[in-house]
Amino acid sequence: MTYRSYLTTAAIVAGVMGTILPIPTLAYAAKSELVMGVAAEDVTTLDPHFATTTSDRTLVSYIFGALVRFAPGSANPSTLEPDLAESWEASADQMVWTFKLRPDVHWQAGYGVVTADDVVFSLDKARDAKRSAFAGDYSAIQKVEAVDAKTVRITLARRLPSLLALLSNYAGGFIISKKAFEERGDDFKRRPVGFGPFQVNSIQAGQSVTLTPNAEYFRGKPKLSKIVYRFLSNDAARDLAFESGELDVEQGNQDQRWLKRLTANPDVQVDTIEPAELNVLHVNITKPPFDDLRVRQALAHAINAAQIVKYRGDRVNRVGQSAIPSNNLGFTPDAGVLDYDPAKSKALLTEAGHPNGIAVTMLASQLPGLESLAQLIQAQVAEAGITLNLQPVEHATWHQMIRKDLSPIVLYGAARFPIADYYLTQFYHSNSEIGKPTAVVNFSHCNVADKQIEEARTETDPNKQIELWKEAQKLIIANVCAIPVTDNLGAWARTSKLDWGFELKGSMPSAPLITEQTYFKD
Repeated sequence: MTYRSYLTTAAIVAGVMGTILPIPTLAYAAKSELVMGVAAEDVTTLDPHFATTTSDRTLVSYIFGALVRFAPGSANPSTLEPDLAESWEASADQMVWTFKLRPDVHWQAGYGVVTADDVVFSLDKARDAKRSAFAGDYSAIQKVEAVDAKTVRITLARRLPSLLALLSNYAGGFIISKKAFEERGDDFKRRPVGFGPFQVNSIQAGQSVTLTPNAEYFRGKPKLSKIVYRFLSNDAARDLAFESGELDVEQGNQDQRWLKRLTANPDVQVDTIEPAELNVLHVNITKPPFDDLRVRQALAHAINAAQIVKYRGDRVNRVGQSAIPSNNLGFTPDAGVLDYDPAKSKALLTEAGHPNGIAVTMLASQLPGLESLAQLIQAQVAEAGITLNLQPVEHATWHQMIRKDLSPIVLYGAARFPIADYYLTQFYHSNSEIGKPTAVVNFSHCNVADKQIEEARTETDPNKQIELWKEAQKLIIANVCAIPVTDNLGAWARTSKLDWGFELKGSMPSAPLITEQTYFKD
């Protein structure tokens, strides 16, 4: 079968309080420099195969491209369209895929034309656990070959729910310059080279990343002359900078007070962005006291997700209903999440030998959204006799620490490609357990659904595949490897003078995509 258009890809799936000041408008005449304020302390890495934070993922989406991409403004897999690849075809059994590359795509920084060798190098890197955080996603790829300078052949060892998902502009799908990576070595993570619309001009540690247009971008030179990506982790500071006109775009939060303030200003547009990130408490089932199922159940019964959604606002918050985000293909709302019941929680703790409750220390990210959510959970579980001692840690350092099994509970918010296999594999398959060479983000050391996850990957009947994914979710929830809290949409405010260049409904990093079409209206 041959894929050449938007339609054929559809087959791959069956705070600051008070009055808001008006945003200055006179200064926007002929404006072309975009300043963004984001809830992060610093850039961690711009090697796209290690970019796991929302902030890093957002930046790499401006710098790099992939074989295929989500249509701008969409996070729907049915909108995947050609990017570096101008066409592709698959064998009848979908085990061998051949991609034809565009002839007119150039690397940034004078590194020449993008070739099949770059694609082979990038995908081999993406599936190498020593050189990628997403290697587990690519285990089904048997071989990647350059047939000629503009043709790439991928051979699979087994069928996948969607190969195109792995080759899209997200996570391990980004293509990097082989020559630049080899020349720059470890410096590549701060001086990356892609073929996207923007390139890194400078990085000021803890302050900002400045991007400039890629004049040779194959879709045309961007309309913006500069992007300044400022790190402002403090919500109040970010709001004040936006309201004073220092920022054109600011990352918001899942707080209804923030939404009310910003939406009340006629000079401001607020975008809510799919896919939803699922905030989950991952409970390490191998560490006391959580090696006892009753204690894990007690923790689950002590959390009132509906109350959290009501407090934070339902425009950008939904009650978590399963072990995977609600927008994933294969999601079930009937996974068996335990009801809020503090009395039941106390009874379970007593039955497990803890009549006076338990005290647990949890590493807590200082990223504002996660920090405030952890504090809400802390207050709720106290009613059931669970003392949750929060140990605040700067977000990038927190990421490093939780990957060393240093916290018995991990409150983690994430979205993945919206097909159940990816989230289930990374968070709940035993191969992804923290501490293993193949580790991804299985903080709970869950292994109860390996069979269902693996069988679903090779199931050719879409209905049976979905049933296997649903069964996996029910097993994970029953074992309380995970306690779903909230699904959160990305929330961003912008001056009404800024036009994304497309209708923004979704973006895989849950942050605005900036393209060559983004501009300021006069």
